[in-house]
Amino acid sequence: MSLSTHVLDAASGLPAPSVPVRLERDGAVVAEAVTDADGRVRELGDLDAGTWRLVFDTGAYFAATGQEGFYPEVVVAFTVTDPQRHHHVPLLLSPFAYSTYRGS
Repeated sequence: MSLSTHVLDAASGLPAPSVPVRLERDGAVVAEAVTDADGRVRELGDLDAGTWRLVFDTGAYFAATGQEGFYPEVVVAFTVTDPQRHHHVPLLLSPFAYSTYRGS
């Protein structure tokens, strides 16, 4: 099924717009997108079973917002075991920390 993501700037308490995101599989780029004004990419593609990587270009976001960040990119690797389910991978971001979880 499909994949979506949502990036929130935890330092400002606001969505993180214009964050470049790419989906990778086996070292190849499968899809690319940029978060919208609400910090979301609503559809990044369909997933089959296996290991995937979401790469967030946080350096570009920090530069655009005048922040100095420690992490120039965040890579979230995850495993799809049920391709029929929707997968949502949120990212909570600040200049010196980040966290992620399996969303719904």
